[in-house]
Amino acid sequence: MLTRLALWLLPLSFLAAFFYVPLLRVFSEVLDARLAAPENLRIAFDVLGFTVWQASLSTLFTLALGIPTAFLLTRYRFPGRALVRTVTAVPFMLPTVVVAAGFNALLGPHGLLNLILMRGLGLETPPIKLAGTLGAIILAHVFYNSTIVIRMVSTALGSLSPRLEPAARSLGADGPRFWSSVLLPMLRPAVLGSALLVFLFDFTSFGVVLLLGAGNFSTLEVEIFVRVLRLPNLPLAALLSLIQLLFTLLILWLYARVSGGGVQSAPSTDEADRGRSPGSSRRLVVSVASGFLLFFFLAPLLVLPVRSVWRVEADRGQRLDVQAGLTVDYYRELFVNRFASAFYVPPIRAAANSLVYAAATVGLSLLLGWPAAWALAGSSNVERSVNSLLMLPLGASAVTLGLGLILTYGRGLSSPAFVPLAHTLVALPFVIRILQPAVESIPRRLRQAAAALGASPLRVWATVDWPIVGRSTVAAAVFTLTISLGEFGAALLITRPEYPTIPVAIYRFLSQPGGANYGQAMAMATILMVLTGLCVFSLDQLRLPGRQEI
Repeated sequence: MLTRLALWLLPLSFLAAFFYVPLLRVFSEVLDARLAAPENLRIAFDVLGFTVWQASLSTLFTLALGIPTAFLLTRYRFPGRALVRTVTAVPFMLPTVVVAAGFNALLGPHGLLNLILMRGLGLETPPIKLAGTLGAIILAHVFYNSTIVIRMVSTALGSLSPRLEPAARSLGADGPRFWSSVLLPMLRPAVLGSALLVFLFDFTSFGVVLLLGAGNFSTLEVEIFVRVLRLPNLPLAALLSLIQLLFTLLILWLYARVSGGGVQSAPSTDEADRGRSPGSSRRLVVSVASGFLLFFFLAPLLVLPVRSVWRVEADRGQRLDVQAGLTVDYYRELFVNRFASAFYVPPIRAAANSLVYAAATVGLSLLLGWPAAWALAGSSNVERSVNSLLMLPLGASAVTLGLGLILTYGRGLSSPAFVPLAHTLVALPFVIRILQPAVESIPRRLRQAAAALGASPLRVWATVDWPIVGRSTVAAAVFTLTISLGEFGAALLITRPEYPTIPVAIYRFLSQPGGANYGQAMAMATILMVLTGLCVFSLDQLRLPGRQEI
């Protein structure tokens, strides 16, 4: 009992100090300001209305793309199917700031398509005016979250027997009736579950709205940020955080009811290989659909490195010169403090800061995650109920976490150490979810046999435990590294100006006028995309046995 209490002490103490106390501080700020302040309530309901509206539209369009794509990848075999499946899975792991920068580089005023059209048609102003519109936000949300719908619906389709449709037709269910009476009811949990998850991510969207909305739109996340840093009103920010947390918990509760509290497994190799070759009448449709998917999911990513080496300048009339040519100057500028300013931080230092923060986050997350995973493995019902306390940070946004830390520790946030602490709060629930199944899979009889043969506890761990949990530990470390490198909301609130992270540096460059600033933002986004891509590739190579979606 003492051993188990010791295992719980470290992770619960950390969460109490840096999550629950700051969260209570947010709630107390709302109560101190008298919750019914009319002006604050009016602003809160206006922002909540738009947040729900944009999340609903984004979810509908994501389902409209994701469900047909899941059917395409599950029911048909065609050249390039594996590539399409891989490409559609990549965006969800990318930092939101990279996704926003990718769409900016493709469709923004300085974007590649606008530059090509201006050069080809001899125009002086960009013809595509998507930046700063609701359409840009929805487009990025669809790009970012379609992976959820595709994976969950594909898994549900892959679990169905291939003899189901012939059996239904033999009993008189024609095409429309088979869909309405058999297939759709069986897919309903997957569709509803994926819709709720997509709505949750769109509801808490921050980086996409902040960067692509150009200040024209405010979700709850963005308004919290504005009311903390730009138009200070901490009681209103606290009220918005409370509303967001309650809605997030409600969505998670609905998801648990729809999914039965389970998780969706990735399709097996056999399921992924199912499908038939499309007939001649559908071959063209399949080819066009797969081509569109490749363009939609690859173009915003591939355009980043292209745009980072394409110099675009403006004349005195602020008209873009699209014939300026290629250059590597934007990458050189990452290392330079050209004006020798004491307040300027070279962008490459932001990359070094991110790597240092990420390394500290990995170490702290494993230090806290391992005891929690061991305590939860084979624990009693009482201890398992504590699991909800460990997972509650999933229901709070990164911006809310940053606000809570600001309200609680105030001047103490001047220490750069608070950045990895905030990143650990975001990553810890995922680390526990990765490590716990691995710990539970260790056969107790092997540990007892090794101890009976005279092995010390350290030798038992090295010879029995580590070979079983080693890959899961590495996977948890890489996943944490990916989260820390791309985390944007909390870092933007609590990062000191002289210690920026890569996402914060990208945001600062995109917020400033000038082709040089834009080019450096594209270069930084390209670097972050490459780092994240390496992490995702490493995770895929680990191929954990019995891997589940997190």
